[in-house]
Amino acid sequence: MTEVFRTLDSSPRGLPSDTAQARLRTQGPNELPRARGPSAWRQLAGQLTDLFAVVLMVASAITFVAYALQQPRETGTLQLAVAILCVVALNASIGFAQEYSAERTAQTLQAMVPHRCHAIRDAVLAELPVRDLVPGDLVTLEAGDTVPADCRLVEAHDLTVDNAAITGESEPVHRSAEPDETEEALRARNCLFMGTDVITGIARAVVFATGQATEFGRIFRLTAAAPRQRTPLQRQVASMARRVAGTALAVGALLFVIRLPTGQGFVASFVFALGVMVALVPEGLPATLSVSLALGVRCMARHHALVKKLLAVEALGSTTVVCTDKTGTLTQAEMTVVCVWAWDQEHAVTGVGYEPNGKVSDPEPVWELLRSAALCCDARLVPPDGKGRWRVLGDTTEGALLVVAAKAGLDMVAEEAAAPRGAEHPFDSERKLMSTVHDEGGARRVRVKGAPSEVLDRCAHLDRAGDVTALTDEDRKRIAAEADKLATQGLRVLAVAGRNTTDSSQDRDADESDLTLLGLVGMQDPPRPEVHEAVESCHRAGIRIVMVTGDHPLTAEAVARRVGIVRSAAPAVVTGAALDAMDEQALDRLLAEGGELLLCRVSPEHKMRVVTAFQRRGQVVAVTGDGANDAPALKHADIGVAMGASGTDVAREAAEMVLLDDSFGSIAVAVRLGRSVYQNIRKFLVYLFSHNLGELAPILAATFAGFPLVPITAVQVLAIDLGSDVLPALALGAEPPEADVMDRPPRPRHERLFSRAVVRRILFLGGIQAIGVCAVFFWRIHTSGIPYADFTAGNPVYREAITMVQAGIVVSQFFNALAVRTERESVFRAGVLSNPWLIAAGLFGLSLMAAISYAPLLQSVFHTAPLTAGDWALLAAIGVLPLAADEVRKMRLRRHTTQSEGGLRCES
Repeated sequence: MTEVFRTLDSSPRGLPSDTAQARLRTQGPNELPRARGPSAWRQLAGQLTDLFAVVLMVASAITFVAYALQQPRETGTLQLAVAILCVVALNASIGFAQEYSAERTAQTLQAMVPHRCHAIRDAVLAELPVRDLVPGDLVTLEAGDTVPADCRLVEAHDLTVDNAAITGESEPVHRSAEPDETEEALRARNCLFMGTDVITGIARAVVFATGQATEFGRIFRLTAAAPRQRTPLQRQVASMARRVAGTALAVGALLFVIRLPTGQGFVASFVFALGVMVALVPEGLPATLSVSLALGVRCMARHHALVKKLLAVEALGSTTVVCTDKTGTLTQAEMTVVCVWAWDQEHAVTGVGYEPNGKVSDPEPVWELLRSAALCCDARLVPPDGKGRWRVLGDTTEGALLVVAAKAGLDMVAEEAAAPRGAEHPFDSERKLMSTVHDEGGARRVRVKGAPSEVLDRCAHLDRAGDVTALTDEDRKRIAAEADKLATQGLRVLAVAGRNTTDSSQDRDADESDLTLLGLVGMQDPPRPEVHEAVESCHRAGIRIVMVTGDHPLTAEAVARRVGIVRSAAPAVVTGAALDAMDEQALDRLLAEGGELLLCRVSPEHKMRVVTAFQRRGQVVAVTGDGANDAPALKHADIGVAMGASGTDVAREAAEMVLLDDSFGSIAVAVRLGRSVYQNIRKFLVYLFSHNLGELAPILAATFAGFPLVPITAVQVLAIDLGSDVLPALALGAEPPEADVMDRPPRPRHERLFSRAVVRRILFLGGIQAIGVCAVFFWRIHTSGIPYADFTAGNPVYREAITMVQAGIVVSQFFNALAVRTERESVFRAGVLSNPWLIAAGLFGLSLMAAISYAPLLQSVFHTAPLTAGDWALLAAIGVLPLAADEVRKMRLRRHTTQSEGGLRCES
């Protein structure tokens, strides 16, 4: 003890206040820096640097220049430039609003580190802000306290600490002030660490590290150094944007070169080429993508999953590997007694957690056993206040004993009053047991609980349902075998014994000898009830689940078997020490085997190494966890999933998604929704790009046919894209998950958003629309009998023709939206009206088109003309063609699939 004080320049009287203040100025406050995300302005700027936005802003700037160079200047050119800027501003506003709202909702609190603590300054016990602690401060701790800094114990009495937030161990560990030569500080028995919890006992300790110099701070720095990984959708959208922008620029440039020699003039040809480029760029895609992902965010929030980044929705849906923590993630972090064994009889216990709801089967024969176990406890059950839960103040194992006593009908308040404690022999790791002495009506009774082997060695008698007999060797073997059987089931087993005594010397060895064994108690940290179904759902979805924990291998395997992660007889169980002995090739071979894998006794560095190795093999990795020890892997993973209720602040800050109910079951729901989001994104991509072909085709046809004007203007294209694209695409993004979405394997990481199947469907549906609108345009031009060269922008026939092209595209969109809702199933079988938002969005687009056709103000802006009833009938007949053709395609696909399955059945 003297050496500790000398090394840290302190004393049993604590630090003088002036010394503490001087150290605070030189070493800084005892706190971790808050992670600062991008400012609102940077987020908005990020929306404006999207490739589509950049292309459109450049196009708008060039259009402004073209307007300035025109002689005479045309109002339509200025309108186009302004309209493009409005599109960019609207898309950026929608994307920014959704991203900003989602991230602000997920702001975490510094709840892990306590705000105040007790320390001795100037020989006086004082309450201090935690941030004011400095190395050399002497702090006092008791059960229920959170350790405020890394400390070296100088005095400890019956001290146990929950290190789960740092090491991942589910069981409290004992700490003492005795010297420890262990080189690794985390394993030293005389050290405590910031953010861990004192379960039992009292202690004094000298602070040796604060803030970022603590073990907690080391993990924080490791987390900050881990780079953010781009999600699969981010990579694919970026690739798609580059290709679409490149194609648009290339086609626009080609047409500019083609039209320039025809005498159209430089500016006119350039504005024409610009219109082609605008037709090819899906202006509404960024906003549609952001809002669709935001819908997924809100849907996940209803299932207790808070997503901090919109793109994390899809990333979870493409997950192939889940690396999950055990304590607090798969389990409830609440020890629960599940069985009580008395001679020749096992009594099952129902109920989970610390809430004393449940029953003990046939409790009367084990009343004395449970009474003794509960009286030999220092913990206390704390009922919920308001909307909280039952909790335990003290050791969780003792909390489980108090709960099972209540389930058996024992009133422990009355029992403690009838048998007040007169003495106590605290638990220590050498004896592995605890005993208390009680005064009961003038008599003294010793009650003991502890490890079965230790208690059994001190027993001479056995309680056989109230009949006390001598304990024989055969009895000992049978009891030991029963304890082993319970232990192999993953249960923590305690033996309970007692004896009457008249000795008042309080001699520990005398009190704990010649005992009568009352029975055994088996308990576990129970799995969450929904976890087994969630694990099974992930297995059906082709997702590999790997348990990564700091706990003991036997405990980890027992929990993994209970929740269904392990189903084979011999899973691969690898410890942190074994990982250290592996090079990268050996680790790759281990992960490539694809079997059941449990990684135990691992450090944060091990977790990051495993995640990196999986990613190196092309896997999309999700990591779940709640402790600070999980944070580096949470950030390094493709998608980090932290626990919201029990998780540490560091873990929540590092994760992309936070489970508000701490339930692993929410992960399966999130995967299902994430997969649905990706499918829906493909649906509205087919919808958007197929009618882009309908916009581009008449422009190309007019160019090669020698028609001097454009069949559809850039302003009309923008009106279509914003008025008739966004709302139907959003409605497609809100389609519910298909029934078999979790029965399909994860899509390959390298699979493109624009797969061959998607491109074929775009060309199929877009080609039909293109043929229809081209036919309508040239039909209207030819029926007028006017030569091409005589057409001007003010010609009524020309205005009717471009109005029919715009209306034809809008009508085709209405039916196309119905077609893309399903890939194989008939939309009539799925229900035409089963997505009312899609119908409403389509009707809105048709209404807007009618207004553009008939409202004089809009006619002047878009240069349109009123359509007749016959025109609308023709457009409806052409517009329904994509739906009819796609229904035929789906029917043939279903028939081909049925024939293939029938052939396979015949062969079998």
